[in-house]
Amino acid sequence: MELFNKTTFGISKHITKTYSTSFSLGILAFDRKYRDAIYAIYGFVRIADEIVDTFFGYNQRELMKKFRKDTEEAIQSSISVNPVLHAFALTVNKYKIDYHYIDAFLKSMEMDLDNSYYQKNEYDEYIYGSAEVVGLMCLKVFCYNDQELFDKLIKPARALGSAFQKVNFLRDIKSDLSERERIYLPGISNAQKINDESKRSLENEIESEFAEALNGIKQLPDGVKLGVYSAYLYYKSLFNRIRKKKAKDLMSTRIRVPNTTKLALLLRGVVELKIFKDL
Repeated sequence: MELFNKTTFGISKHITKTYSTSFSLGILAFDRKYRDAIYAIYGFVRIADEIVDTFFGYNQRELMKKFRKDTEEAIQSSISVNPVLHAFALTVNKYKIDYHYIDAFLKSMEMDLDNSYYQKNEYDEYIYGSAEVVGLMCLKVFCYNDQELFDKLIKPARALGSAFQKVNFLRDIKSDLSERERIYLPGISNAQKINDESKRSLENEIESEFAEALNGIKQLPDGVKLGVYSAYLYYKSLFNRIRKKKAKDLMSTRIRVPNTTKLALLLRGVVELKIFKDL
């Protein structure tokens, strides 16, 4: 089993590196003891997201139903022949990740099969399940055996997950419309209603959430602080680029942060965290 376990975490790591260079860089800044668990969480999240976002031409509803069932069985038995679910189940059970978080995440993925846009109440539920609980799963790993610290950081962890997801929504307006016919701006039901006012409204929420999240990042264990702060700096950089654009620009192009800038942000994180520690 040791070889199988190691292989399944390795597959989740490969998925992470293949799908997200920015997230992979952040994980490399973690102490080694945290990495496998975060790879496992990302691998799980990524597969579910792929089912609803790219598996067109297949019965996505049935695939999600089976994925949910297989996830539940893997967690209950601590084993799965699906490598991603096996690594995830081991992580869930080791770190005592509340199944409510997993259920909420899968529910949000299922919502994407029925919705092309979201009213405010549905939007908040979707954000919680698709992003905030993922942050809480990671926080469970970061605060292993320290429930007091976990409880203290729940609010900033949710804020960070929400901010990241909303930045993604603004960055991906073009592809969400053209490839998935979805709009992730609350209350906006068609492309004609996407304007600078709706964009600014979401940006104000993001700005507030980033401020809340930063206070929590400073209180994280040293072994993960740099990785999370580097991800924060990357998303802030992406957010600042997006803010300079008009809504119509986002509907025709996808804003990116170059890899060289990502590395520079990682180095900046090293310096700034030292300054925070010395204050």
